[in-house]
Amino acid sequence: MKIKWLGHACFAVTLSSGRTVITDPFDQSIGYPQPNLPADYVTVSHDHFDHNAVKTVPGNPEAVRKEGRHSCGEIVFTGIPSFHDNSGGSKRGRNMIFVIEAEGLRICHLGDLGHVLEKGQLDQIGKVDVLMVPVGGFYTIGPGEAVKVADQIKPRYILPMHYKTGYIDFPISPADEFLKNYPGHRVERELQVTAGDLPTNPQVVLLELNH
Repeated sequence: MKIKWLGHACFAVTLSSGRTVITDPFDQSIGYPQPNLPADYVTVSHDHFDHNAVKTVPGNPEAVRKEGRHSCGEIVFTGIPSFHDNSGGSKRGRNMIFVIEAEGLRICHLGDLGHVLEKGQLDQIGKVDVLMVPVGGFYTIGPGEAVKVADQIKPRYILPMHYKTGYIDFPISPADEFLKNYPGHRVERELQVTAGDLPTNPQVVLLELNH
């Protein structure tokens, strides 16, 4: 399995079979270069323009948005309800966490999570091999809360997302605020993961932009 970061909260997860899942695609107004990568499935954590631009993804992908467990061939998606803020959704609404299961691996994309997780949510999420976590704050959990959520989930890999870069003018923090908590982090062009070769201790990997 290969994982690439396409900007903001958008990743491409490509299986050895070639099937591809794209998470939270954004429209051209965001500022990142628009990816042109075909996909079979697209997960949408919530209906904001920087996360729900399914029509921009080539290949006529199937959109996955709903709560619960859904089998799509060799891939299983589980949607877990959460909130976009720490006030029960009263400020920014609801958010869907997705766990993607394929090739013996479990990938968790937290979307625009706005709060530390509750026990029921952690139970539904379960074991996680790769965690995609927002770290920029303001619209989502910030660097400190992201560390707490990562400690709650205890994944093997942690991939920061939804942070300030030169491409966007959102009032959010750069990844450095989160990364300073993990002095052993590394920067990679893509992450290749197999179920039989996972690190013992959590590793933080900052993925470079792919487009």
